[in-house]
Amino acid sequence: MDPKAAVLVNSDLPYGHILCHEKWRTSSLLQGLKDGGVKILFEKELGVADFHLPSKTKLLYVSECDIIAGNGYKRKLVRFRNASSSFQELVLVERTRLSEQYFSALQRFVVFDLGLSLLPVSGQTEASQLISQIVHGEGRENPFRRKTSGRLLDSLTLTLVQQIPGVGRVKALTLMQNFPSLKKISNASPAELEAVVGEGSAQQIHSFFHVNLLTGT
Repeated sequence: MDPKAAVLVNSDLPYGHILCHEKWRTSSLLQGLKDGGVKILFEKELGVADFHLPSKTKLLYVSECDIIAGNGYKRKLVRFRNASSSFQELVLVERTRLSEQYFSALQRFVVFDLGLSLLPVSGQTEASQLISQIVHGEGRENPFRRKTSGRLLDSLTLTLVQQIPGVGRVKALTLMQNFPSLKKISNASPAELEAVVGEGSAQQIHSFFHVNLLTGT
């Protein structure tokens, strides 16, 4: 790894940039990121991670092929968790017609066993849109004001919370005012959630974190 790349891998990235593993260079995901205005830097030595995002966030992509091929992806996920150190970890998983039957077990493993944040995507197009949203979300504040890691992580958390069915930006912000992390949102009881977002949304949010995980439905 050249010295410049080493500095980028171990520090925060410039706003609007991501660090991408060389293997993604010709992918549709990468083309989607370029179309979304994301500036891409390539690096072969990112370890297990596929992408480094702003706010010291590492992202691992688990494809439909990875899931169907067997349990090899679990070893990769464990290495990803163990190697992330001070970085926030995010796992994107392709939830498709073919991978659906394996998804609940994978979700339990990632969220409950490893304690990682997981977001399902339909494929590389949706993944590129989500990554672009995270990257551009970092630049909405005053670019001349020094940002703390807390603010940067808040932007990522906001993006993740908005992926919960029935939760838009306004409800996501309201949730984060009362439950400032994904873990606290997922641990909240229906009654606690209802007091913040109402009965209907509370049931949707609670089910998102618990029904699929516990029942495998």
